Amino acid sequence: MIDLHCHYLPGIDDGAESMEDSLNLARVAVLDGITHAAMTPHIHPGRYENIRSSAVVATEQFRRALQQAGIPLQIYAAGEVRLSSEVIELLEQDELPFLGTLNGFRILLLEFPYGHIPLGTEKLARWLLAQNIRPLIAHPERNKVIMQNVEAIAPYIDIGCLLQVTAASVIGDFGVPARQSAALLLERGWVHVIASDAHNLTHRAPKMKAARQCLFENFGAGIAEQLTRLNPAKILGVTQEGIGQGRLQC
Repeated sequence: MIDLHCHYLPGIDDGAESMEDSLNLARVAVLDGITHAAMTPHIHPGRYENIRSSAVVATEQFRRALQQAGIPLQIYAAGEVRLSSEVIELLEQDELPFLGTLNGFRILLLEFPYGHIPLGTEKLARWLLAQNIRPLIAHPERNKVIMQNVEAIAPYIDIGCLLQVTAASVIGDFGVPARQSAALLLERGWVHVIASDAHNLTHRAPKMKAARQCLFENFGAGIAEQLTRLNPAKILGVTQEGIGQGRLQC
């Protein structure tokens, strides 16, 4: 499987605290069936002062540590960008990290606040699309507004945004409301990617295998394959040869 959202890089956000923690997360990810992962530290001005160039450096350091430890996880530099007016400034400075490209658009993992959808969010999303940047909205199923009514995300689907749902939400680890909203988003066919959003091994471990099994049982093998492997591979630019031939076994 391919994980487009995780927080393994040590000491730069609320994810792994040390290189030892990072390597342990990677070991568990590999055991969970993850072969490729985008490193997505929080890009949150005023809280986590990460930018594209610093994420690239941290990812390269972690890549070397993985190689030295013999952990077979392929990693890519990216970021989880908090919705804010600073997004425009970061783009102008070439410090906005992208996951990759898809159909001519750069793909940006964009995080909404948990408690609300700020006024002007749709305007910013439209502006990004006009710059050939397609938002992949991170964990919408955990936003309070969307948990109350999943139709609140419909305008973003209509204008061309993509959705990334968290594996732990699919299996119920974020509670009943998040699980129910994840299920409704999946039933509507609005979800493009399932990712772990793993932070640590205590409460936020990688759980892609369990989520994939849930998808397999409730939506079929095709959806499970599309959301955990094929769609993420297209965004990262990983070839079929790079991720192995045939379907992964659930």
